[in-house]
Amino acid sequence: MKHLNITTEAQLRDYCARLAGVKQIAFDTEFVSEDSYRPQLCLVQVAVDGELAVIDPLSAGDMRPFWEAVAAPGHETVVHAGRQELEFCLHSVGRGPQQLFDVQIAAGLIGLEYPASYSTLTYKILGETAQKGETRTDWRRRPLSGPQIDYALADVTHLRQLRDSLKQRLERLNRVAWFDTEMDAWQAEVKGARQSERWRKVAGSSGMSTRGLAIVRELWLWRDAEAERRDCPPRRVLRDDLLAEIAKRRSADPKQIRAVRGMERGDIVRAIPALAKAVERALALPEDQCPKVVRTDSNSHLTMLGQFLSSALSSICRQAQVAVSMVGTPNDVRDLVAYRLAAGEGRPRELPLLAQGWRAEVVGHLLEDLLAGKVSIRIQDPASDQPLAFEPRQL
Repeated sequence: MKHLNITTEAQLRDYCARLAGVKQIAFDTEFVSEDSYRPQLCLVQVAVDGELAVIDPLSAGDMRPFWEAVAAPGHETVVHAGRQELEFCLHSVGRGPQQLFDVQIAAGLIGLEYPASYSTLTYKILGETAQKGETRTDWRRRPLSGPQIDYALADVTHLRQLRDSLKQRLERLNRVAWFDTEMDAWQAEVKGARQSERWRKVAGSSGMSTRGLAIVRELWLWRDAEAERRDCPPRRVLRDDLLAEIAKRRSADPKQIRAVRGMERGDIVRAIPALAKAVERALALPEDQCPKVVRTDSNSHLTMLGQFLSSALSSICRQAQVAVSMVGTPNDVRDLVAYRLAAGEGRPRELPLLAQGWRAEVVGHLLEDLLAGKVSIRIQDPASDQPLAFEPRQL
């Protein structure tokens, strides 16, 4: 497959200067994430104006010129499942593309599965079969073979065609505004995740008191900083289960920490004084500076209603030609039920996802009518792909 091969800093600068005048940049990356604090960028494949290019970050050096070109105004950027590509851009230059089109998100809004792989989309939309055979490639090793390069380039060869076809379908369904809303929300979520309370995802921390959560937070912050210093995944510094167990003991005594089963590894033993200091900081925090416990509604009738309406959600989405996983989760349905029940009690709550924007238009209002008894459900055809029928109740 013919392409430009960019392997030096000078070639990269020249190529990025050419990108300044284009109207559309389609690109993909190959990276390895299992051995470093941040994923290691190993290859960038670009399709611009019918020309393909492969950039080798391991030899071309600083990739900032490319990310500056991607984030510059005046063009559309096309990706598939581009979360990591956006994170590379944000980490390098502090901002993302101004006009981003993710074909995976667009596909979910026209009724295809979400999240759909690139090969699934190229087959279902374009009738093209994706190349296979290099899915386990270690992209850090050099030199790369011809088949490896061809495999990588295949991920951008059809990106622009996918974009054009999906954009046309969005326009036919009058869903371009939906797509724009989703892209804005998705980019905001990716950016927000960089500053979010990621420590709350530590396995084993649910159900802890505010003081226990304070210890989890301090230990997580230490672990994250240590992982960045060592350039390794945080789990290699200290596993979640060990972090949670230390927090449950609520003791800054190094002997108590050392007594936790699994703390025998040499580098962990050497880190015990630092872990003890982290626990000590958390124990010394005033109560009002400890993290709040996030409580969720838990009662049997709410669970039952949520399960029932989740089935309705799937049927509604199929009829509306939109991927159910794009619309919401069973937890989102529960949030909507809890919101409506709480509204009757006069308690203010944040507007749930299914009551906002296009989601309210597609499913939210109908689910609310079901809750209010204004609409009923009956089985129309058990053998049909859409067996349920929603009908106004005769009052």
